[in-house]
Amino acid sequence: KLLYWSLWWALATAGFNQVLNYIQVLWDFRAPSHSSAVYNGAVEAIATFLSSVTSFVVQYMKINWDVFGELALGIFSAIDAGSLFLMHFTTNIWACYAGYLIFKACYMLLITIATFQIAVNLSMERYALMFGFNNFVALVMQTILTIVVVDSKGLGLNIVTQFLIYGSYFAIIAGVFLIRSLCMLVSSKCERKIARSCKEHLNHAEHESKEQIVTGCTTRM
Repeated sequence: KLLYWSLWWALATAGFNQVLNYIQVLWDFRAPSHSSAVYNGAVEAIATFLSSVTSFVVQYMKINWDVFGELALGIFSAIDAGSLFLMHFTTNIWACYAGYLIFKACYMLLITIATFQIAVNLSMERYALMFGFNNFVALVMQTILTIVVVDSKGLGLNIVTQFLIYGSYFAIIAGVFLIRSLCMLVSSKCERKIARSCKEHLNHAEHESKEQIVTGCTTRM
């Protein structure tokens, strides 16, 4: 579980940082600042506020994250992918703003959960090592994304197409965690059925054994 939470942390953080680095470029493309009113700063402030709210709300969510944590990673990563696809396909700046707000709020919700899940499985002495390693992997992934998608030596894609790639990137992350979480839930359900069946079999065998003992004692009497 620690491996999968850390894997999501590194992959999602790389994509998140990439979006943060280029979102202003996309907004300026959709609504050039020299010819239209822009509210980029206000949107960033609102996004930060929503992120704080979602991070705070996590403590009140009564969910067994050991069972449903990876399902949450898959679902909210899919929402992030949808938000990025919205920013790619829409030409409306307000839709871009809305997609960004949803994207950042979902990421901050999940990163809070991931941080907690990693922390509870580690001793305090290993926090810096694990979080530092996760951030290092995220930086490596972000560098690869920049070279392949943005840099002229790579694909050198325009800003709109870049967000299609970022949306596809989060869709792949969502697919991996949704498939794994569904497999885990099915496996857990099967194990509970087997355990219940074994318990019923043992109870039945114990009941038959008691009946045989009673029958034997009655015969001897």
